[in-house]
Amino acid sequence: MRTGFMAGVAAAAVLLGGGLAMAQAVIEIAPEQRTRIKEYVVQEHVRPAPLRERVTVGATLPTEVELAAVPETWGPSLRRYRYVYWDNHVVLVEPSSRKVIEIIE
Repeated sequence: MRTGFMAGVAAAAVLLGGGLAMAQAVIEIAPEQRTRIKEYVVQEHVRPAPLRERVTVGATLPTEVELAAVPETWGPSLRRYRYVYWDNHVVLVEPSSRKVIEIIE
């Protein structure tokens, strides 16, 4: 019985540790890529999202906020995310959880 309990504790630690690592994933966006992203939202006249609350990394966006697909020109490493334009910032979002993963100023 004790062996089963210890195996369960070890499995839980692995699962929780893996989830923690995923939640803290860092996205590397080069300065020239950040500039290209900001130029895109200006040139394409992307409408700002109607968010009333301050947006921070780790926050979850409400379901009524429409997430846009990331254009190919932003690079392949960002294609899996979605974005919104808010308060002169490009906000990258994990689409399945709607969590903010990066804010490009």
